[in-house]
Amino acid sequence: MALTTFGAIMGFAAEMSERTEEVYKTLASKVKNKALQEVLKILAEEEAKNQALMVKMRREKVTELILESVTGLHQEDYEIDPKVPDVTEDADLLKEVLMIEEKKRKFFQDASSKVSFPEVARVFRKVAQKKEENLVRIQDLLKEEKAKRF
Repeated sequence: MALTTFGAIMGFAAEMSERTEEVYKTLASKVKNKALQEVLKILAEEEAKNQALMVKMRREKVTELILESVTGLHQEDYEIDPKVPDVTEDADLLKEVLMIEEKKRKFFQDASSKVSFPEVARVFRKVAQKKEENLVRIQDLLKEEKAKRF
């Protein structure tokens, strides 16, 4: 489904963050590695903040832009599966988290170039940058997990 209005983009961003928060909370309760568990808790908190920010921006700051037309964004390209992956190894779980963070980074990066409201575009770029930092952190954890296997 195409995200054709500013309101649809903001709603999708809030929903995606809410889903991701729940996935990260559930994964944090399943992992063996305490460092990974802490990272997942931090990521879940970050998602809760992102969700609140998206709702606030949509509701308070940009009501006049809610129906502004947008082209080139499709929900399917960025959707996060709300089901928690059934993985038993921390390395496999990290791969799932990498996939989620990459989708979210791409969404916020792409959306930042599509919205015409500068404040929202700036926030989207900031979220995308944070996702980039998260990717590096998670890749480092994945390398550590793989090193433990050998």
